[in-house]
Amino acid sequence: MLSPKRTKHRKKQRHAESIRQRATKGNSLAFGDFGLVSLDGKWITNRQIEAARVALTRHIKRGGKVWIRVFPDIPYTKKPAETRMGKGKGGPEYWVAPVKSGTMLFEVAGVPAELAESAMTLAGSKLPVKTKFVARRDLE
Repeated sequence: MLSPKRTKHRKKQRHAESIRQRATKGNSLAFGDFGLVSLDGKWITNRQIEAARVALTRHIKRGGKVWIRVFPDIPYTKKPAETRMGKGKGGPEYWVAPVKSGTMLFEVAGVPAELAESAMTLAGSKLPVKTKFVARRDLE
């Protein structure tokens, strides 16, 4: 699973307001010929990113090159079930990546357009956000 090797702080505040905005960075194709863009703003967990990556690479039969453009670097904390209020913040449960609408999630190069589109839609179905397939020729 994706997680940071080390962080400055074990727990972070949530700040969910920023993911409602439109992405200004990381919103264009930088590496590959085809990409998967998010249309919603949400938190994506490390397990969801990994599930999408596995579906993508298996569908293209490990051909071409795949770039993951998001990284889960924010710890999601949770208190145990049936615990009384108070006694501090809960322990870190998993890692999330804040994704704004317009963020490029995955990029692919070295595969035909039809195969890339079907692989990206399959990977997008593993994610909690609505996604859209984009190609470099469409953006130019």
